[in-house]
Amino acid sequence: MHLYIKNMVCPRCITAVRSELEKAGITVLSVELGEAEIKNELTPEELRHTEQSLQALGFELIGDRKSRIIEQIKTEIVYLIHHSGEILSTNLSVWLADKLHYEYTYLSNLFSEVEGTTIEKYYIAQRIEKVKELLVYDELSLAEIADVLGYSSAAYLSGQFKKVTGLTPTFYKSIKESKRRKIDEL
Repeated sequence: MHLYIKNMVCPRCITAVRSELEKAGITVLSVELGEAEIKNELTPEELRHTEQSLQALGFELIGDRKSRIIEQIKTEIVYLIHHSGEILSTNLSVWLADKLHYEYTYLSNLFSEVEGTTIEKYYIAQRIEKVKELLVYDELSLAEIADVLGYSSAAYLSGQFKKVTGLTPTFYKSIKESKRRKIDEL
């Protein structure tokens, strides 16, 4: 049986979910971002208890297929930008379609319908959040950040950053306030 879980966006989330499921006496076969595979079907009461214990940790069980697909899109994008260190060597649309085994047009329409924004805007928002994180760490120049995140140039990154945040990267870096949002709040 598979459980689909919203807000699982990092390796620590995997550990927390695995621990919570095992604590409830559930035999866990595997846990990946957004999904846990368990050995046996859960009774309605076990499912309700599991849902409550996961909610206490900030996670949410996802029931319907459309919601699972949306969460898979978000999970893949978050993992790509924040955890994998991979730079896309193809278009986002081709990459997502290959990852999720759906036509990109279907994914795009579903995402826009449910989320009220496009996949591309979500992707850009995640990239900008990563830029903010790297600016605050103050270890890389803007050109190095552009290179790490696969931007064609520091100028392009700077323009996109200003368009999304209203601030230049230099000004943002100088204020170093907690302007960052949590990944799962985007």
